[in-house]
Amino acid sequence: MITINRINFLLGISLLMLGSKPNLKAQNKVNEKRNLIQYVDPMIGTARMGHTYPGATVPFGSVQLSPETDTIAYSLNGKYNGEVYKYCAGYQYEDKTIVGFSHTHFSGTGHSDLGDFLIMPTTGKLQLNPGVASKPLSGYRSAFSHVTEKAEPAYYSVFLEDHKIKAELTATTRVGMHQYTFPKSDEAHIILDLTSGIYNYDKKNVWTFVRVENDTLITGYRQTNGWARTRTVYFAMSFSKPIKSYGQATQEKSVYRGFWGRFDQTKNFPEMAGQNLKLFFDFDTNEGEKIKIKMALSPVSSAGALENMKKEIPDWDFEKVKKQSQEIWNKELNKIQVETIQKEDLVNFYTAMYHAFLGPTEYMDLDRSYKGLDMNVHRAENFTNYTSYSLWDTYRALHPFFNIVQPQRNADMVSSMLAHSDQSVHKMLPIWSHYANENWCMIGYHSVSVVADAIVKGNISFDAEKALQACVNTAKVPYYDGLGYYMKQGYVPEDKNGASVSKTLEYAYDDWAIAQAAKKLGKTDIYNEFIKRSENYKNVYDAKTGFMRPKLADGTFKKEFDPLDTHGQGFIEGNSWNYSLYVPHNPSEMIKMMGGNDQFKVRLDSLFNMHLPDKYFENTEDITRDGIIGNYVHGNEPSHHVVYLYNWTDSPWKAQDKIRMILKKMYRNGADGLGGNDDFGQMSAWYIFSSLGFYPVAPGSDEYALGSPLVKKGVFNLENGKSFEVETLNQSDKNVFVSKVLLNGKPLDKPFLKHEDVMNGGKITFYMSNKPNKKKY
Repeated sequence: MITINRINFLLGISLLMLGSKPNLKAQNKVNEKRNLIQYVDPMIGTARMGHTYPGATVPFGSVQLSPETDTIAYSLNGKYNGEVYKYCAGYQYEDKTIVGFSHTHFSGTGHSDLGDFLIMPTTGKLQLNPGVASKPLSGYRSAFSHVTEKAEPAYYSVFLEDHKIKAELTATTRVGMHQYTFPKSDEAHIILDLTSGIYNYDKKNVWTFVRVENDTLITGYRQTNGWARTRTVYFAMSFSKPIKSYGQATQEKSVYRGFWGRFDQTKNFPEMAGQNLKLFFDFDTNEGEKIKIKMALSPVSSAGALENMKKEIPDWDFEKVKKQSQEIWNKELNKIQVETIQKEDLVNFYTAMYHAFLGPTEYMDLDRSYKGLDMNVHRAENFTNYTSYSLWDTYRALHPFFNIVQPQRNADMVSSMLAHSDQSVHKMLPIWSHYANENWCMIGYHSVSVVADAIVKGNISFDAEKALQACVNTAKVPYYDGLGYYMKQGYVPEDKNGASVSKTLEYAYDDWAIAQAAKKLGKTDIYNEFIKRSENYKNVYDAKTGFMRPKLADGTFKKEFDPLDTHGQGFIEGNSWNYSLYVPHNPSEMIKMMGGNDQFKVRLDSLFNMHLPDKYFENTEDITRDGIIGNYVHGNEPSHHVVYLYNWTDSPWKAQDKIRMILKKMYRNGADGLGGNDDFGQMSAWYIFSSLGFYPVAPGSDEYALGSPLVKKGVFNLENGKSFEVETLNQSDKNVFVSKVLLNGKPLDKPFLKHEDVMNGGKITFYMSNKPNKKKY
């Protein structure tokens, strides 16, 4: 063991409890709210494969009001169009035109939907199609320059060059607010394109409906069949100035048209319905005149959207809304206050905090009503209902991060998952869900990890026994993704169900998480059942090759096998080199199984030092050279715990310089600053934890593995009123090794930290050096 005697941590007495005047003064200084939004750059991740959006939103907000920079369709000639993958968030930094501003987006995901209610202000001849990027004047889109573009938390602005309009956006939880400064024109228009969407294709719109209630108020809804196949979003849209005239583009004729033909529905007809509505609203404007728009959303009704609008933005003061929303962001960012050596690291840290707080998003009206998975209207009586769970990504670090800095929200997210389970005809917790839909995306049943982590860490404001039973039910649905084979044979056979090794490994971890929750709640029978299931990872380990390997239904290993390949080898979004290290719940046994301490260290060293040829990922969307160090794939989640596995060997020091290398190489300032999809905050949560010196290798455990902190100092201002401080002495870019750690002034003898040590408040001190401490703990 290494000396965390020589990795010593100091969890000092909670600063709030210090009694001397100098310490009280220091505590007041630490907890004083700082202006942290200045360090957030929403542009980070908007280039290449970061898949973030730069627009306006509030923490966990239902509205994400952001620009779309192209209209790439999901399919081309009847087949998947790979170009669309760049537009998961609707925006690509390299583009030179803006199509408009829509109100719903995912942050950093590897698949998409949304892009609801696109608004575009224009001048001149009315155009109702967006045109093409190579010829901006061919449609309502406009050229723009990053020089005139500005992105901050809760604020975005840009100058639309072709229309000479300054566009400004801000938002509250349920309402997006637009402010457009027009030139003098008697041909000023606001386009509302209800056909536009992200990952769009013909007939994605099931139906759209609009009512012009009066000369300033529009209401309606949009129903789509996409990733979520029964998604309906309602809206209320209000103008600050009366509409001069309005209308819609001519719709395609259908076989049956009813008796609507007696009306001219294209101009000033107040009721519009169809699969593909494109609307326009005309105005006369003076030079410099501002037209403002409020667009409120609801999961239930347009009446609910209107009430959300009235209560969240009752007036037309754009600057007031912007200021209030930015104050909300500042409050959330101040939950962790850090000091760093370089400003670049400060920008990376608070942008990661920003991205981590973009989802899951609130999904209910102010009266607490929402549409459930059963398509009925429900009320969230004792919790805030959330949606958009990218659980294959976020169970790893984002939800554990929430258990520290957003415990009430995370408990509410568990309550939302339990409501999902109640409303599910399968009686399952969510896999990947949004907007009252289960998308069945990715593998595992990682909602059980989120539930178990909350239970084990005591973050419970929900019925814990009901939650445990929901986990058990989820883990026993035989028709779900090879689970029947897994329960019967102890592994998923590759000839019966693809990505079989990844599924077996992830099911085994999830089963361990269920066992930990059962142990915490004293349910011995459930614990015994699932702790046994958690050993199923052994069934896909091939001792002859030293790799996890696909096994067939007859019990033999699949003959054709390349541990570097990401295709056809039994894995998803990874290769065997990386996935063979996925036993986060029992690293000690995994190390023993793979030959012991010395062999395992060589294996980890090789992972970071070897070269992965391009041919092994040139045909995959999710793995690019941007996110790879050696054969370690940081740009995709299955490897996120791997560097911390050194802590289970006799050489934890081997992790420390690599952690700092990853922090510097995979996270940078600038639009291309992310080494892969941010995946709804998982990449950002890894950065936050690792910058502060510890990481949750196995959510469901009450332990964190220690690493090498990047910050000079960090203070968690916890919801329970206590504070936990991370201090580094002798910090520098060269001093990446930890010589010792103190926790509350006492040396640590193991490279691990307990969750209760953080939540009870105190201080951990890392002593940094440019030389590794190779002595045993």
